[in-house]
Amino acid sequence: MSKIDEARQMLSELQVPSKQQADLCCYTLLAMANLKESDSWVNATNSWIRIHDVISYTKEFYGVSYAENSRETFRKQAMHHFRNAAFIEDNGKATNSPNYRYRLTDEMLLLIKTFNTPEWENTKMAFLSVHQSLINLYASKRSMLKMPVKINGEDFTFSPGKHNELQKAIIEEFAPRFAPNSECLYVGDTIEKDLVKNIDRLKDLGFVITVHDKMPDVVLYSEEKKWIYFIESVTSVGPMDPKRICEIEEMTTDVTAGKIYVTAFLDFKTFKQFSESLAWETEVWIADMPDHMIHLNGDKFLGPRNS
Repeated sequence: MSKIDEARQMLSELQVPSKQQADLCCYTLLAMANLKESDSWVNATNSWIRIHDVISYTKEFYGVSYAENSRETFRKQAMHHFRNAAFIEDNGKATNSPNYRYRLTDEMLLLIKTFNTPEWENTKMAFLSVHQSLINLYASKRSMLKMPVKINGEDFTFSPGKHNELQKAIIEEFAPRFAPNSECLYVGDTIEKDLVKNIDRLKDLGFVITVHDKMPDVVLYSEEKKWIYFIESVTSVGPMDPKRICEIEEMTTDVTAGKIYVTAFLDFKTFKQFSESLAWETEVWIADMPDHMIHLNGDKFLGPRNS
């Protein structure tokens, strides 16, 4: 097995994400341990080095060239994550200082010296018992960042991000004000696409859903008013423009409930970016001003769009 493959195997057994098992990360580990192709892991060292030195080492001893302007890629893809995993440490200098250096931690050095030896399994397990693996660490951070939201009386979580932050506001702030007692029939998530999707109820209302159709971000239904709300959560793309209205109309030709089209924005600044493309006789809701709506023409403040 080549040295880079051994480095990849080591990183895999230390439970780092697949992106941190890429060639660039493997060469970083080898350069920081000062290990050439023919060297044994027991000969590893941990001198202070720069990212420039990692790039030079990789070219000289492994014949792989990385451009000098890829230093930031090394920093983001390898150094940042290796430091989180307690594989490496820095010397505490300012990151823009010419004296800024990295090295393997003493603990990591002792660990990798046992790779391919009978002691490896024990030292690896001892290391992981003290330091949370990157896979578990990042999974925990993602869980902490998730946003709890109650939908139709049930507890869900949205993945972190502005799009889902706005969807959470639509469920918790828009719906009680402008669609009271409504049921959420559909809402997606940036990771789990169909977080809530009541297919039976949608079909009962006359929806024709195919795999090619893009559902609005949020669909609410008021049984009391017989109104259905199609809401797009817009942070960068996808407002209720005339083209989007036509797409939804094609999906809902058999829907007899009153149709209300809403574009939701986090703030007024984002609304202004899209204001010229919004379709007439649609609604605008801005999370920063949750008590107010903007109605684009028509004789109703809020009501079904006329066919």
